[in-house]
Order: sequence, then C-alpha cells, then structure tokens
Amino acid sequence: MSAAPFELRRRVTQWHRPLMLMVASMLALLVVSLAGLVLDDRVLQGAPVWLKPLKFAVSLAVYGTTLAWMLSLPHRGRRWTSGMATLFAVAAFVDVGIVAVQAARGTFSHFNDSTEPFEEAIQRVFGMGVMSMMLANLVLAIVLTVQRVGPDRAASRAIHTGLALAVAGMFLGFLIPFQGKPHTGLTTGGLPVPLTSGHSVGVPDGGTGLPITQWSTTGGDLRVPHFVALHGFQAMLLLALLLAWLAARHPILRDERTRARLIGVAALGYAGLVALVTWQAFRAQPLTSPDLLTLGAAALLAGLTTLACGAVLAVARRGGEAVTEPGEPARLGDSGAGSGWTDGVTR
Repeated sequence: MSAAPFELRRRVTQWHRPLMLMVASMLALLVVSLAGLVLDDRVLQGAPVWLKPLKFAVSLAVYGTTLAWMLSLPHRGRRWTSGMATLFAVAAFVDVGIVAVQAARGTFSHFNDSTEPFEEAIQRVFGMGVMSMMLANLVLAIVLTVQRVGPDRAASRAIHTGLALAVAGMFLGFLIPFQGKPHTGLTTGGLPVPLTSGHSVGVPDGGTGLPITQWSTTGGDLRVPHFVALHGFQAMLLLALLLAWLAARHPILRDERTRARLIGVAALGYAGLVALVTWQAFRAQPLTSPDLLTLGAAALLAGLTTLACGAVLAVARRGGEAVTEPGEPARLGDSGAGSGWTDGVTR
C-alpha cells in the first residue's frame, strides 16, 4: 500500500494550527446545522433558521483550509503571515459563533439594531470580527503578492490573483449595509427587531430565493458578487491545478509561463464576472433572470476572455516551433510541469 495518503495526512496536521482548529470548529458547526435543519422547523425571514450557520460553516471551512495550505508553502515573512492567519481564525470563529448563537435564539445576526444591551454587545463584537478578517486578508495579500509563492509561476500567479479577488469580495460585502433601507424584521417568536439594512435590492429581504443560497429570485442580491469574488481564491487555485494536470497531456502547456499567462487572463475574466454580477444586482435584477443587456455583457466578456486565451496559446505555439529542431519534439520549458503542486503536503 502506498505511503502517500499517510504522508499527506501527516503534513496536513502540521498546517497552521489556529486555522485548522477553526476549520474543525466549522465542520462541527456544519454537523450541528444539518441536524438543526432536520429537527428545527423554525423560519427566519423566509429561510430555515439553521441555513445561515450552515452556509457560513461551509464557506469558512473551505477558505480556512485554502489559507492553511497556502501558508504551508515556503515564503518570506512567516511571522507576519502566521500572525494574520491567527487573527483571521479567531475572528472567523467568533463571528460564525455569533451567527450560530443568534440562529439558536431565533433572531438576527446581521443588521440587528436592537437597543438591548446583549444585542448591542454582540453587534459590536461582530463588527470588530468582520474588520479583523478583512484586515488579516489584506495584509496577507500584500505580504505574499510581493514575492513568488508556490511550486511554479502558475501557482504563484493563482495565489496572487486569488487573494486579490478574495480581498475584493470582502470589500464588496461592505456595500450591503449601505444600499438597504432600515426596516423591521420578526424573530422566530414573532418579536419585532429593527434592522439597519438588507442584502436584497429592489425587493424586501425574505422573498423567494434559490435553494440553499437563498439568493433572491425576484430582485437583485448583493450576496452574489460577495460570494463570487470571495471564492475566486479557490477558483484560481483549481484552475492552476487543472492546467498542471493538463500539461502532462498537452505539450503546449508545459511551459509554466504559458500557464501563468492563462491564469492571468482567467483572473481578469473572473474580475469582469464579479463586476458584471455586481452591476446586475444593483440594477435590482435576479441572477437567474438576466435581461438582454446583461446577457450581451456576459457574451462580450466570455468572447474577450476566449480571444485572450487563444492569443496566449498562439504565442506559446510559435515559441515552441521556434525551438524545435528537425526530427525533435518541441521543448516548451519544464516537462515536469505541475510536479511540485503538492510540495506543501508531501515533502
């Protein structure tokens, strides 16, 4: 039996401890939330009361694991990155804990403007946690963007662009409180609670929404660009991993510079997608009901991204032909492309 799985497990246990403890707590909350969805039929503003903790648990578990893997890679400024990751882990644990506590109480964790002392204290702590997570991500992005991180240029480009997208996603989250209007919500017990804002645009919160995400299907919803941008980090890393896998089968992708350029193009296209869904939400348009203007913009974005990718591959193909000798295969850089992707977990 191969020892690789055991080595992988050993390395994972050595990842950033506070982040992995936070991830473990999110997985525990995921189990509790799933049980709550089955056993607790209370509804808050049109959604099952345990759905929000479940979504936060999944999102933070994925994000925390990604950060922990990234910090396992060799890089400079480890004291700074470790400290910021610890700040992120603590803030995430506290804030998602508040989301879970408020769900159990059948009341609101976001936009709650109640003057009760306990609610005011919770909101102050919650706000500090949000600011701490954003600060931690911003510092991590700055420290890591000025250096190469990862087994090759493509992975480094994916980390840099992914962190930039994630930071943008956190900033987009700040648009939500500023666009909504103050209104009153009802707890699961029917008690009125003053709310400072909402996430829907053009319609009240609590209307018909998509399954699981509950994104509005009757108006705009600023949770869409917030989510899309925040998890651009994972999207860029998955793309880098896919390109490394394809490089073993397609010689044109064996040059890490070509893969890095493709990731750069994809990141620009992804940023365009974030801008598109933000624009769509502010126009009070549901994600599921784009008008012709939105569809036209999406088609233009897809076309430009495809053309740019084609241009990158055309340059790579010409470069490969330039170094090919008669009777010899093209040499496109490192033939072991992607072999270092698991350095952070298997060495």
